Amino acid sequence: MAEAAAQPGWLPYAAVVAGTAALTALMRVPELGMDPVNAALIYLFPILIGAVYGGRGPAVAAAGAGILAFDFFFVPPVLSFTVADLRYLVSFAVYLAVALLTSELAGRLKRQVRQAVTQQRQTAILYDISRSMSDVADVESLVRTFRAGIGSLTGEETVFYLPGKDGRLVRYGADPAAAPDVEEERMRRIVESVARQEAGDAGSIRILDGATLLLPLTAEEESLGVLLLRGDPQQAGAWPADRTRCEAMAGLAAGALARIRRGEEARLAQVTAESERLRAALLDSVSHELRTPLAEMIGSSSALLESGALFGEEERRELLVSIRGGALRMNRLVANLLGMVRLESGLLRLRRDWVGTDELVGAALRQLKEARGERAVELRLGDPAPLLRGDPVLLEQMLVNLIGNAVKYSPDGSRIVIAAEEREGFVRIAVRDEGIGIPEADRERIFQKFYRSGNAASVTGTGLGLSIAKAVAELHGGSIAAGPGDGGIGAVMTVELPAAATDQTGGGEHDE
Repeated sequence: MAEAAAQPGWLPYAAVVAGTAALTALMRVPELGMDPVNAALIYLFPILIGAVYGGRGPAVAAAGAGILAFDFFFVPPVLSFTVADLRYLVSFAVYLAVALLTSELAGRLKRQVRQAVTQQRQTAILYDISRSMSDVADVESLVRTFRAGIGSLTGEETVFYLPGKDGRLVRYGADPAAAPDVEEERMRRIVESVARQEAGDAGSIRILDGATLLLPLTAEEESLGVLLLRGDPQQAGAWPADRTRCEAMAGLAAGALARIRRGEEARLAQVTAESERLRAALLDSVSHELRTPLAEMIGSSSALLESGALFGEEERRELLVSIRGGALRMNRLVANLLGMVRLESGLLRLRRDWVGTDELVGAALRQLKEARGERAVELRLGDPAPLLRGDPVLLEQMLVNLIGNAVKYSPDGSRIVIAAEEREGFVRIAVRDEGIGIPEADRERIFQKFYRSGNAASVTGTGLGLSIAKAVAELHGGSIAAGPGDGGIGAVMTVELPAAATDQTGGGEHDE
């Protein structure tokens, strides 16, 4: 259509007349000895070509030029328009009939071809949109996909009106300055009235100058918004041909919106359920962890207060040690809870400094001096011990949790090995114990918050220590993994950190 509009309207007529003149000059060559019958048949070629490529007008023009040339050069008396034999008038009528018939058939065939191509293109667009629905996960991408599809299908401007968080309709896919405020307010009132109609009454509505189509988006008997299509008022008559397809695309859009909404509701329900599970796990773990040291502290302090005179020096010391041990356990519990809150807040900034692994391990062991009991600790830190660049407080808390886990799950009199080495720009710290070990199926899950392995049910704990250790390691650009101990006895926790740690908080670095 664009090519036809671009070329001059007289060109097809000039072409068929020039073609007829060229054929006439060729047939007038004496050596050909062209007789009237063959000449009459040859003059049909310009008519057929004009009908196929130009339509009815050029075909009739070719017929007229052929009649005049045939009459003047081949019908006796030659070189005269006089017709001696009236039977040639029948030939002239046949020329006109052939021109009209072939032009009509050619025009119908071209229209059918154009319709077939258009339908194929529209079907491909609908198929692409329906296939891409599975990849649409949010309203913005849905609007982009359907605007592009409807624009390709109809060439019209596409605007979506969808409910916002406050329930009011929000416009998607149009320039806010495209229409005056007064016109936009009028359109919004009309759109809101369409959105309020019942799902069973949903249908297309033509408004304003006949070039704007409103399609309610309804799915599962629920109104999900309105689709507005605005076309050229001068071509409003083209609407009926595409209206059915536009309604089909509106149905696809409504289905996709319903799926997105159900997905958001499912995610919200999942997050709510997970929050409830974590809250219950936190309350259960914290209450259990608090009750035990509190009971020890209350019992020991009550015994000292009420019957202090009955106890000897050694018994008094045991009670005080019990009170101090309970306080230290509570302090570690509170430190872990606060540490998890800080790590998950996203606002934590690393206070990075160079620190030796021997300093970190020594500080952690001092905190766990009383909890270690009779367990032997073997250090393999190298000479000199590897250096790390990171947050000393967080790294110390990570080691306290790892060594504390080894102490908690191994028996008195067993051995705990702490090793550190630097290799290829990474510092590897391993804490190995001779305790109950970790089942292979749980070696990744134990780093989840509040998760505790099945074989550790008899040992008290919150399930936070290893998750905090993992978060600290990743915060420094490293990793942590659990594995079996030597000979399959016990467990080994291996932390791998860059010697010059990378800040993963996104908040920059802070050097002391």
